[in-house]
Amino acid sequence: MDVLSDVIAVMRTGQPRSARVTWHAPWAQRFASVPGSAGFQVILQGPCWLLSSDAEPVPLAAGDVVLMPHGRGHTLADSPSTAVTAPACDPTSPEFLEHRTGTGTVGEPGTGAAVTVTVCGAYQLDHARAHPLLSDLPDLVHLPAHLGRHPELRATVDLLATELERPGLGTDAIVPALLETLLLYMLRTWFDAQPADGAATGWAAALKDPAVTAALQTMHREPARPWTVATLAAHAGLSRAPFARRFTAVVGQPPLSYLTWWRMTTAARLLQESDAPLNAIAGRVGYTSEFAFANAFKRQYGAPPGRYRRTV
Repeated sequence: MDVLSDVIAVMRTGQPRSARVTWHAPWAQRFASVPGSAGFQVILQGPCWLLSSDAEPVPLAAGDVVLMPHGRGHTLADSPSTAVTAPACDPTSPEFLEHRTGTGTVGEPGTGAAVTVTVCGAYQLDHARAHPLLSDLPDLVHLPAHLGRHPELRATVDLLATELERPGLGTDAIVPALLETLLLYMLRTWFDAQPADGAATGWAAALKDPAVTAALQTMHREPARPWTVATLAAHAGLSRAPFARRFTAVVGQPPLSYLTWWRMTTAARLLQESDAPLNAIAGRVGYTSEFAFANAFKRQYGAPPGRYRRTV
């Protein structure tokens, strides 16, 4: 798997939620801050505003996509001056699905002729396995609509909106699959838009650096191999010392430290999602000794693997 796919596979949990909502002016709806989630808004029709307590209002137009990767609370409204009167909405709650189709509103409807249609929702993330790739993202990722740009993202939005508006056979399987695809396209679009001239920082820079990316892909593809800095450097096309310096500067930790962290993060997911015996999991993440694996796992998670499995 590639790095982004691996990160989402490890962090995603639970069932993504979404609703297609029609708003009649005047309207304003507060979406609660939900730690351990990533919220999103897709504007299908009409303008609106995204409001937060510590930033300037952001005007949104049809085709715009917004991702709140850290579950930050926010308000959508027809105007910055419209008062919020409805209770805050939690888009991760099961009740949110009641508004998934049709033209029902999450808050109180207005009576004006101006109409805005949105698809809103959230993904649940396991922040015990938080990856710095997502942690590096800003609180607000705004992907404005541009004619002819981001065709894959636009196509996914169109399919999701249609499925929510006109559900049919297979909708309950199609919608979650489209939501997972939407998340990946939102992230890909944002990372692709970051500068490639050295101005990018953090994981945006890591994914723009061919040598660092080659090493990351190698570690993610085969975490069980007995990697050394020298063998990783060879895959990156660099000598050992320059590779180690470059990787550490961009990723924020040395190559083997990241490898150990990723192995333990992968092991935590396997412990939670499978019944595989501990020695099998140890082998899948590069440990021939179950004892060594247990010690490494306890250093990261504060509990040995068996106890961790029983408590998650």
